[in-house]
Amino acid sequence: MRILVTGASGFVGSRLATALEEAGHDVRAMTRRPARYAGVGTPVAGDVGDEASLKAALEGCEAAYYLVHSLGDPDFERKDAEAARAFARAAAAGGVGRIVYLGGLGRDDDRLSPHLRSRREVEQLLAGTGLPVTVLRAGIVVGHGGVSWEMTRQLVAHLPGMVTPRWVSTRTQPVAVADVVRYLVGVLDAPGTEGRVFEVGGPEVLTYLQMLTRVADIQNRHLFVVPVPLLSPQLSSRWLALVTDVDVATGRSLIDSMTIEVVVTDDAIRSVVPFEPMDYDEMVLTALIERARERRRQVGERRGGWLSRGARR
Repeated sequence: MRILVTGASGFVGSRLATALEEAGHDVRAMTRRPARYAGVGTPVAGDVGDEASLKAALEGCEAAYYLVHSLGDPDFERKDAEAARAFARAAAAGGVGRIVYLGGLGRDDDRLSPHLRSRREVEQLLAGTGLPVTVLRAGIVVGHGGVSWEMTRQLVAHLPGMVTPRWVSTRTQPVAVADVVRYLVGVLDAPGTEGRVFEVGGPEVLTYLQMLTRVADIQNRHLFVVPVPLLSPQLSSRWLALVTDVDVATGRSLIDSMTIEVVVTDDAIRSVVPFEPMDYDEMVLTALIERARERRRQVGERRGGWLSRGARR
């Protein structure tokens, strides 16, 4: 099957493109800069802000994965809505059979954060032309390179003690990025998944404080945490920007969502794509090992570059 993957160079998209190709699919990797793309699949030019480019990228595709968001932009709600409308129109015009979208967990009757509310709106807009959309909703996705995971890892790495806001007591259901990819691939061929919404998560429901503590324990670090109820989301996001690589705008969007409980209430996906997902410790260890391997590879490349320059001298 010929499949378009948007966000193919991103945290989830790069892994998804690899898994789809390994499953025997013909992967089209949508990117704004095809000449620079070094990942799996055939690079095709496409920009969610340019509907004509989307039509060209989707040509001949039977399915499309939509993994695009503008979370770091202050105007992300408007931009994500416009992008979803354009993509839905282009997919319908190109005869695409189905869109698969990765959204966010959270009950519809909750007062959703702007971030989660935007994810819900994107779900609706992608289906606005009548094209079948399969939605997977996830909470915290754990894996090397993921923003939420990096925020967790860096907080533990940089701060042996920390003053934290109330959201550390909020419950969530983290899931490994490898398991998210497995679900994304699995729903493509599973019968009866068109037009359905599935919730995905790992086997454990944890508070953010428990997640931080478990990461510290795995790395033999001692973590001293003092929750402060009055620490505002704005102050929290600036605090995150000081001690992690997460910028203020992205941090604010994530923190707003962290005040809302995001746990799986319907595990139907487990019977549709049956396997045993990783527990939290396993997904953390996997992320840490992947990071260590990448750092070794980067060091090796730098040393190779130094040796090459030395030889030329």
